[in-house]
Amino acid sequence: MIIENTSIKDLITITPNVFKDTRGYFLESYNQKKLEKVIKTTFVQDNESLSQKDVLRGLHLQKPPYAQAKLVRVIQGSILDVAVDLRKNSETYGQHFKCVLSGENKKQLYIPVGFAHGFLCLENNTILNYKCSNYYDTVSEASIAWNDAFLNIDWGIKNPILAKKDEQAEKLITFDNPF
Repeated sequence: MIIENTSIKDLITITPNVFKDTRGYFLESYNQKKLEKVIKTTFVQDNESLSQKDVLRGLHLQKPPYAQAKLVRVIQGSILDVAVDLRKNSETYGQHFKCVLSGENKKQLYIPVGFAHGFLCLENNTILNYKCSNYYDTVSEASIAWNDAFLNIDWGIKNPILAKKDEQAEKLITFDNPF
């Protein structure tokens, strides 16, 4: 398992060891013992979504007391995955990190509490799976605009397919940030 720090403190990528042979492959998608030195959280919920090419989901977060850390991976297809640092006291507040996660590269992104998360599907029938450190709560859900000029995220697309809540998401400057 290769664990790498990113340009944003506490945000890490994980690439599992993949054992391939003529039958297929095997990998450990999560091993708490191997990751407990870098991921100091307990996961309580797994989520999975299927999306088509050009679907953009995000930038989503859960506010305290239901704030969530996430461990994101793609089972099939590929995404451009984006995490935005919302921690007010962080040196990288308002900055984002992005990477491609795919069924082929098996890379994962660990996103700690205090980040907004979003992704753009790069292929049809992309299946995303992610672990969460807290349970989903409708009242605690929030969204930051995917195209917020302050964040300046280059998604590589001008007109993605969005859910209504993502079309109506607020700008970071007006967001009542609990982090």
